[in-house]
Amino acid sequence: MNIQLIAVGTRMPTWVREGYGEYAKRLNRDCRLKLNEISPGYRGKRPDIPRTLREEGERILSAIPGNCRVLALDVRGRSWSTGQLAKKMAGWLSDGRDTALLVGGPDGLADECLKRADERWSLSPLTLPHPLVRVVLAEQLYRAWTILNHHPYHRE
Repeated sequence: MNIQLIAVGTRMPTWVREGYGEYAKRLNRDCRLKLNEISPGYRGKRPDIPRTLREEGERILSAIPGNCRVLALDVRGRSWSTGQLAKKMAGWLSDGRDTALLVGGPDGLADECLKRADERWSLSPLTLPHPLVRVVLAEQLYRAWTILNHHPYHRE
């Protein structure tokens, strides 16, 4: 199974690239995590945020592979424990379809992306900076994978 992380933002700090890369490379060929960076919209002087979100949303939607399960990362989504995420991942693996995770930019996701999603997932009730979300997502996906594979990384 491939997990496609479709995220707004193309110029991430080194710590984000390294943190994400460390956990993504730990996953094996049965569960690959691939990053698809979407260029952010204009946010300079007097930005038109609704238009920016709409344009980012169009780019995100066009990047979603066909026949794919889609989860939108949204603070209003459901929160899962690590154990619940591992059970979700087991279902994703047995389903056979790839999964796309949508991460918006500083202003979140366009309504069209939220409507396209099969589920909404909240990592936390806190508002997290979108670069940090990449690292947290990669680590939690790796952690869930280790639970499924009886690897000692996760301790309860």
